[in-house]
Amino acid sequence: MNAIGAPKSPARNRLEGFALTAILQGLPTFAATVLLLKMVGTPEIVGDRYGAAIFVVFASLVYAAITPLLAARFPKRFAPAYAAMFFDARLSVSEKITQWRSQPAVSLQLMTTTIMMSLLAVAVASVG
Repeated sequence: MNAIGAPKSPARNRLEGFALTAILQGLPTFAATVLLLKMVGTPEIVGDRYGAAIFVVFASLVYAAITPLLAARFPKRFAPAYAAMFFDARLSVSEKITQWRSQPAVSLQLMTTTIMMSLLAVAVASVG
C-alpha cells in the first residue's frame, strides 16, 4: 500500500541534506585525517583533550555547509563531492541513503574508506 505523506518543508529538506552530507561524506574523511595526524605524531590537533573530536565535528559541519554552495557555483569541479539526492525533497531520509549507496562510485568510495580507516587504526594502535 502506497501512502502519500505530507510534503516536506524546504528547511527540513535542507537540514536532512546538510546532516547526511556531514555524516556520510565529511565524518569519514576527517576521521581518517585525525588518525593520520595521530599516526604521524602531530600534537596540534590530536594532542589536546577532545581536540580530535572537536576538529572532526567542526570540519564535517563546515564541509557540509560549503559543499552544496560550491557545487552550485562550480558544478563540474565539485560534482564528485556533492550528492544531489541528499537535497531531493521527494525522498525520505532512508531513500536518500539507499539511492546514494546504489551508485557505483559511492560503493567504491565506501569500500576504500573502510579499508583505509582499518589500516590507519591498526597503524595508530601499533605506534602508541
